[in-house]
Amino acid sequence: MKKSKKRNPRPAKAKRRAKAKPPARRKPRPEAAPEASGAGWSPFGAADPLAGARAALRAGDPHGAFGLCREALGAAPHDARALGLAGVAAYQAGLTDDALGLLEAAVAFAPDDAEAQTNLGNVLAHLDRSGDAEAAYRAAVSADPGYAEAHYNLGALKEAAGDPAGARDAYARTLEINPDHALAHQGLGNMLKGLGQLDQARAAYEAALARDPALPVAGTNLAALHHELGDFEAAEARCRRVLKDHPDFVEARYNLGIALQERERHAAARDAYEMVLAAVPGHAAAALNIAYGLQVEGRLDEAEAAFHRTLGIDPDFAMAHANLADLHLQRGDAAAARTVCEAFLARHPGNTQMLASLALALGDAGDAAARALVDFDRFVATRTIAAPEGFDGHDDFNARLAAHVEGHPTLAYAPRSHATRQGRHSGELLGEPKGPFAALETVIRAAADAYAAGLGGADHPFVRARPERLGLSVWGVVMQASGHQIPHIHPAAWLSGVYYPKVPDIVGAADAGRAGWIAFGRPPAHAHNRVEPEVRHVQPREGLLVLFPSYFYHHTEPFETDETRISIAFDLIAARGG
Repeated sequence: MKKSKKRNPRPAKAKRRAKAKPPARRKPRPEAAPEASGAGWSPFGAADPLAGARAALRAGDPHGAFGLCREALGAAPHDARALGLAGVAAYQAGLTDDALGLLEAAVAFAPDDAEAQTNLGNVLAHLDRSGDAEAAYRAAVSADPGYAEAHYNLGALKEAAGDPAGARDAYARTLEINPDHALAHQGLGNMLKGLGQLDQARAAYEAALARDPALPVAGTNLAALHHELGDFEAAEARCRRVLKDHPDFVEARYNLGIALQERERHAAARDAYEMVLAAVPGHAAAALNIAYGLQVEGRLDEAEAAFHRTLGIDPDFAMAHANLADLHLQRGDAAAARTVCEAFLARHPGNTQMLASLALALGDAGDAAARALVDFDRFVATRTIAAPEGFDGHDDFNARLAAHVEGHPTLAYAPRSHATRQGRHSGELLGEPKGPFAALETVIRAAADAYAAGLGGADHPFVRARPERLGLSVWGVVMQASGHQIPHIHPAAWLSGVYYPKVPDIVGAADAGRAGWIAFGRPPAHAHNRVEPEVRHVQPREGLLVLFPSYFYHHTEPFETDETRISIAFDLIAARGG
């Protein structure tokens, strides 16, 4: 029933359609290497075969270029320049093995040729030999630190490998050398967005488009960023600009559908999604969003058929199963909702999203198993954390954590992909420099280990789903007047939690009700359960750490004060190999 997120373990958005997203990240490719048109090449004269080969490449004739390079190599078989150009021509002609051998020979004869090293890296990256590709790019950088394309392609490699900080630094270096490198601005925008620096990401995308107004990926990614910031009109306008120049660009069409749906223009959104599916029949997210729109319009029979269409595309799409279960609850058929949830969980035991849906279905069915599934007494744990070694007491530890969050470059105002409203939300806080979060990381892991050890036997789906190895993601939330978080779960995680380094006085005031408290059990407003579940509140206080299963719906009660409330949230997620 939530919006899924790629590789970003954050609370899911309170809408049940699939999210706006940028196109797939670019993998370094030889086609994107600098044009093999001169730098470092010595012409043989007017009739030089290499000059003809370069002209053939510019004309889109790699086979002709390759033939001319072979002619040049016949006269000078060890000429590194001819070998390098032949490698580019061979790759563009589809002769990948020949390209690799030729470029390896080129750098063997001329290890200081940054262009040849970069093109070798591009071929290696295409072959998924990322370690060797990185070595080639770094050799290019070493040979010529001012060669922008080596830095750019290293950034693209880091981006594809999921290393946003490394990619950001490589793209930034590219732009120091060549401020007009549109693709480097685009890549930098991708990384800044991934790191939560939304204003900086927007500036980077705008810089890319200022240099190449028709760049489709930058335009689409900027539209997705407008969506994040809640400006759906701007998102729609940007998608339409991309589609004017690139009418077949599928991700722009998909994001146009998202923007239209956010503006409740469901029929137009469906048209956009159907065009996506016509181009990419396996685009399950577009099919899901069609079904969601029909459900919102109350066309439940059509919505049910559309959900089944989605599941025909992707039978393991948890969000589609959760939405189908919700549709059954909307009809008042708790038994059918339960069947959907249990059938999915039989194939995917412990799935966070489906456990949350099952709890609602059991509650509507009046089944006592609902309370056992969402057992607050057993699974919500609180503990007061002592100051770690190296801090001058409890107050010093909390003050340094709070200062680190408030000064973090990723802190952004209420991005829509998170549950925070009327507040600011950071990106990942375990990136370097960690500062006091290095100590908090140790505290969290120790608390999580103790929590897991105390769960007892595997008599519960949450306990049975415990991963063997757990990764950790941490972010901060800063709220003031009217700040709160809407009900949400953390679909990517197994165990979640929150630590409070700074709590305003109103949270503890006897006459303030439960202002600023965390509440467990209440689903989001869009859920169609008919039986109100039990709700349990926990009062925050400075130094308190709370742990709970990631499928427990939770939110914070709004509060009114000029003081600041800072919470540090975290997810423990199945790590690779776990």
